Amino acid sequence: MEKESRSNRKVQNGIVVSNKMQKTVVVKVNRTIRHPLYGKIVTRSKKYYAHHDTPLQIGDEVKIIETRPLSKLKRWRVVA
Repeated sequence: MEKESRSNRKVQNGIVVSNKMQKTVVVKVNRTIRHPLYGKIVTRSKKYYAHHDTPLQIGDEVKIIETRPLSKLKRWRVVA
């Protein structure tokens, strides 16, 4: 029986919008979709709480990866 690889974890790119908490940042991830009826390209955004150990500034572009639940809202970890 082989071990399962961790390659099925979701990875997102986003921008840090808040760093007021200890070891937690809020990362805003934008995605573009085509409107189902009108066909116009629309930007949708979502905010994720992510764990980090190194200091990050607002506006930094980071990569976050899905992980086990770390708290009530934190399910992501900053990679770079």
